[in-house]
Amino acid sequence: MSIFTPTNQIRLTNVAVVRMKKGGKRFEIACYKNKVMGWRSGAEKDLDEVLQTNTVFINVSKGQVAKKEDLSKAFGTDDLTEICKQILAKGELQVSDKERQSQLEQMFRDIATIVAEKCVNPETKRPYTVSLIERAMKEIHYSVKANKSTKQQALEVIRQLKESMQIQRAHMRLRFVLPAKDGKRLKDKLKPLIKVVESEDFDDQLEMVCLIDPGCFREVDELIRCETKGKGTLEVLSLKDVEEGDERLE
Repeated sequence: MSIFTPTNQIRLTNVAVVRMKKGGKRFEIACYKNKVMGWRSGAEKDLDEVLQTNTVFINVSKGQVAKKEDLSKAFGTDDLTEICKQILAKGELQVSDKERQSQLEQMFRDIATIVAEKCVNPETKRPYTVSLIERAMKEIHYSVKANKSTKQQALEVIRQLKESMQIQRAHMRLRFVLPAKDGKRLKDKLKPLIKVVESEDFDDQLEMVCLIDPGCFREVDELIRCETKGKGTLEVLSLKDVEEGDERLE
């Protein structure tokens, strides 16, 4: 879609319009496609990467710019950056039915992936697969909300799934023992996958107790097995609950 705005002679292409009704009037901003959800999830932090222009319109496709007094009255400020942020956060992204469906399906997969990465079965102390979480989400008829971040919704899904299956948000406490010759090299490779190192002893071999996100377990296991040619050992010691009150997903 290409939109011509006679006000500033800019031809806006690849536009995603975010619309908001406030104070009885309609306000719209022109954004880059695929960037709005990134901003809402926190993945995109640069507003200039999201907005095609920080102009606020009453109709983007006709290039009709909102009046300054209407903006001040509706938003209590004439700071365009601040107004654009409000519309981005609370407005409705205008997309075709096909685009919306595709976007919701992608969000559904992303939410299931986050849940699988952060949770375990408390009985087996092992992570769930993404496909199993997707199936469980379908069984509880979870409905994705396009205007909420995937991390917020993952927390919601975990709470709902607890009513129908054994699932717990936790870190896995592991102990691994590595031959001295592989220790330093492997430690550098494992570092990005480790949340917290609880103890470390490097004598004739490297012994470490650490916490990881459940979603990293397979990668840690594979690294240790392949890199040490089966000479390293990995043991799941316990699960460490993530506080219920912690509403953030890192």
